[in-house]
Amino acid sequence: MTASPPPTAAHTTLNGHLQDKAKAPDALRHVILDIARAGRSIRHAIQTSEGGLSGGSNQFGEKQLKIDVIADQLMEQYLRESGHVACFCSEEHDDIVEIDPKAPYSVVFDPLDGSSLVDANFAIGSIFGIYPGSEIIGRAPHEQVAAGYVLYGPRTIFVYSTGSGVHAFLLNDEGEFVLLQEHMGVADTAKNYSPGNLSAIHDNPGYKKALDHWLDGMTLRYSGCMVADIHHVLAKGQGVFTNVGGSKYPEGKLRLVFECGPFAYLVEQAGGASSDGKASLLQKKIMTPDQRTPIIVGSKKEVEDVVQLLHS
Repeated sequence: MTASPPPTAAHTTLNGHLQDKAKAPDALRHVILDIARAGRSIRHAIQTSEGGLSGGSNQFGEKQLKIDVIADQLMEQYLRESGHVACFCSEEHDDIVEIDPKAPYSVVFDPLDGSSLVDANFAIGSIFGIYPGSEIIGRAPHEQVAAGYVLYGPRTIFVYSTGSGVHAFLLNDEGEFVLLQEHMGVADTAKNYSPGNLSAIHDNPGYKKALDHWLDGMTLRYSGCMVADIHHVLAKGQGVFTNVGGSKYPEGKLRLVFECGPFAYLVEQAGGASSDGKASLLQKKIMTPDQRTPIIVGSKKEVEDVVQLLHS
């Protein structure tokens, strides 16, 4: 029997990449792999579960869909079984949930971003960030040791960073995440824009100026799912995503802990920029699990231009 050839870049597995390229500590590698396994199970649940409301609400008063609850339960199950998670903070829980205070990492996650789009069969996703130690409150997103997301679309893609670039993996027919693209990058200038909370243009003059600026030569790319829209920025290598405040949501609609913080980490790792309109989101301290924040993220020059317009 002849020896099998070494795996090519196209067949580099997520585990192999974490071990050989990212040089991730074993405990961190296992936590990321467990999140990827949860993503694989969530993908199956999306494809096979019925829609409809669960009958409950999350901590923000938003009606929970059955698939929201299933995704949250699956993520919690894998994190509890990992043996390396001290606590977690989820959009679907009222407070931080303790698992093992002696474990090395804390995990923040949105188990299913864009779940209301399931019935329309649009792409949706899961978001995560990982912090060292057993504390989340009082930290800032630059302290994350890893962040990533799973995109459930025509293909299922897992994207992560541990501080050495942003890398994408494709779920193949054997149920393995294999390398799709290493070192995703974001150019300084943007051609595409993804404007969230666009109703704020009616009482936020700066946001209206930003929209007028985009309409003058840029291309709209917006699906209503943060994971899909920011993945578009990373996959195309340019673009800007925004969700800023208006009278109804003065701080925007998105949460710092498990949405904006992880994506700020990823986009800045890819060479882009993030801002809350004043400073990088990576520097913004987490005060509460339900903390909202404006977000402008993507190509550096476009982020700078939007921030300037918001203050003009």
